[in-house]
Amino acid sequence: MNMIRTWMLAATIAGSTALAATAAQAQGKSLTLCWAAWDPANALVELSKDFTAKTNIAMKFEFVPWPNFADRMLNELNSKGKLCDLIIGDSQWIGGSAENKHYVKLNDFFAKEGIKIDDFMPATVTGYAEWPKNTPNYWALPAMGDALGWTYRKDWFARPALQAEFKAKYNRDLAAPKTQTELKQIAEFFQGRDVDGKKVYGAAIFTERGSEGITMGVANALYPFGFKYQDPKKPYAMAGFVNSDDAVKGLEFYKSLYKCCTPPGYSNAYMQEGLDAFKSGQAALQMNWFAFFPGLFKDPNVGGDKIGFFVNPAEKETGSQLGGQGLSVVSYSANQAEALAYVKWFASLDVQKKWWELGGYTCHKGVLNDPGFAKSTPFAADFLVAMGQVVDFWAEPSYAQLMQAEQARIHDYVVADKGTAKQALDLLIQDWTKVFKEDGKL
Repeated sequence: MNMIRTWMLAATIAGSTALAATAAQAQGKSLTLCWAAWDPANALVELSKDFTAKTNIAMKFEFVPWPNFADRMLNELNSKGKLCDLIIGDSQWIGGSAENKHYVKLNDFFAKEGIKIDDFMPATVTGYAEWPKNTPNYWALPAMGDALGWTYRKDWFARPALQAEFKAKYNRDLAAPKTQTELKQIAEFFQGRDVDGKKVYGAAIFTERGSEGITMGVANALYPFGFKYQDPKKPYAMAGFVNSDDAVKGLEFYKSLYKCCTPPGYSNAYMQEGLDAFKSGQAALQMNWFAFFPGLFKDPNVGGDKIGFFVNPAEKETGSQLGGQGLSVVSYSANQAEALAYVKWFASLDVQKKWWELGGYTCHKGVLNDPGFAKSTPFAADFLVAMGQVVDFWAEPSYAQLMQAEQARIHDYVVADKGTAKQALDLLIQDWTKVFKEDGKL
């Protein structure tokens, strides 16, 4: 079924691409923008019609389903391909794409055109645009703010009988959790429960091993418990941080949540599986990216008054896994002037306002700091909180090797029951140390 849905989405996008291509042939100028195939991409197609109307530059789009997105686009960049004039690339790509000169450095362009990077939320500048991190070197414009958040069945939570039973057991109201501990209690409460004659489950979380799924998911538990990628005072020094007592507790917690409270057969699940579980009425709670929340809110079966949203809960401290991407000009493009014109257009406040209205996630302070923003959607306020507490995975040029190592170590422990949490994190340090030594970082 996932493949069918992906094919249908691809067919829709292909139609849009064909129309754009026809227009391009008519007027002689066109740009191809590459991104992942998901709801925000469809919003960008609609938004970009304004760019074409203003400039007579037609837009073509190459959208690739998420499971294949990284491989396809990184292969395109590494081969110096000319398919993409613009690319909305993942935050983790920024280091490799800068050092390998896949992206055009934008500092001079920003200065010339009066584009102020300070107009964008600091976390998104650091996450999507900077390399090296925390230096004023910019390789992208923050384009799609995102973080891992949660949805819940607000209509189930509101039922008086469930409210009374939950309060009798936990001495608090059945409501969106404030801590990771409360989140697990809610998941346990719903696991295996009968709701409207149907067996339901506690939480749809990420367990996928092949790309990045379980790494992204476990981060939403590790960060609140106190996990750190490295010593803040000594880069790449990981012992005592990656495998700290707090990190071990966070990993043990995630495994316990997986074992107690997920739907059956949920051993290799990522974004789409979570959406499917929630939309079909299987799960009381769902971990997923904010990018999907507009579509879920509009869903006729689980949206509207039936759905609620909350930011990733704290435990010892706050923390949410950063998602999202920046908009970059590909250095191999023969249309760099036109591509830069698109970046300038996209950076404007009026365009950013419309981007949010269409379902994209703006990073522009002029939109986010508007007094009415927090109430503009049911999830806007939580989005602001999440983007103020985000943490990202390594953005090193060797991020793919670092990701593969964590995918294997965490999945082996959480899903396959191999070893202890401490052993998994110790082995992960060994894996990462080897990569950084090969890169000359250690």
